[in-house]
Amino acid sequence: MITENKISKEELLRLYNLDLDELLKISSKYVKDTVEFCSIVNARNGKCSQNCKYCAQSLHYRTNIESYPLIPTEDVIKAAEESKANNATRFAVVTSGKTPAEEDFNKVLDLIKAVNGVEGIKSCASIGILDEEQAKALSKAGLKRFHHNINTSESYYPEVCTTHTWQDRLNTCKLVKKYGMELCCGVILGMGESIEHRIEMAMELAEIEPESIPINILMPIPETPFENYFDKIDEENVLRTLAVFKIANPNSILRFCGGRMRLSQENQEKALKNCVEGILIGNYLTTVGKAPNEDIQMVKNIGKFLI
Repeated sequence: MITENKISKEELLRLYNLDLDELLKISSKYVKDTVEFCSIVNARNGKCSQNCKYCAQSLHYRTNIESYPLIPTEDVIKAAEESKANNATRFAVVTSGKTPAEEDFNKVLDLIKAVNGVEGIKSCASIGILDEEQAKALSKAGLKRFHHNINTSESYYPEVCTTHTWQDRLNTCKLVKKYGMELCCGVILGMGESIEHRIEMAMELAEIEPESIPINILMPIPETPFENYFDKIDEENVLRTLAVFKIANPNSILRFCGGRMRLSQENQEKALKNCVEGILIGNYLTTVGKAPNEDIQMVKNIGKFLI
């Protein structure tokens, strides 16, 4: 019987390979009847120095995306207000790059304060790898939650990126928690990782203990090294991974993020019933999402309630 989230790799592997319906029945014991919506604004796009093999924004690949500097404060406020109108309760300012540039960081702090001024919205940010002073400043500015993914397991990370390490990412997660902010930390599935790597991710996240675990499914981007990785994970294995993640992390909200449209409507609903308690609504950074009204209807269809 599962009584806590410190569960062995062997047990998680056993669960992963159960009959799917049986596995989902187990994970459903940890799922609430509410769903939390959040949203993002892509506040600075492109020209990233890192070589993450999945990313359209890397300078290492010729993806021909539009690059632009930090957007004006009024555009961020407008996006936050639109998110609130679509039932989002959290809103994130997202910027490209390994770490915030000094000339941009104070502007980002101002953007966070502006988001905090939108009634009914909790501020989030995803701005890269932090140092201690940056983490302290974000907390002082009133940031509620910081997002920073581990992306994949520590053992598989060198296959995904070589310009920074998995430990660099973990260090940022620790700083976020040290300075009293909530942590949103998740993964990208379908980057060539094995089942064992997915189990390792579940266990690593259980050690990190984020409040929110965003689940992305790789959307292969032309001209990146992973452009032909459509077949690296199928829908059943996404569901199995979600279930194991929830069992290993019962106190964290699993959140549907980029790439979930690779799942059928039936399997999106199945995940929301049995594993997932949050949705990043609207568009993502460089890919298109679902219309928010469709997600609102989906939540109603499965008999759950919006937070």
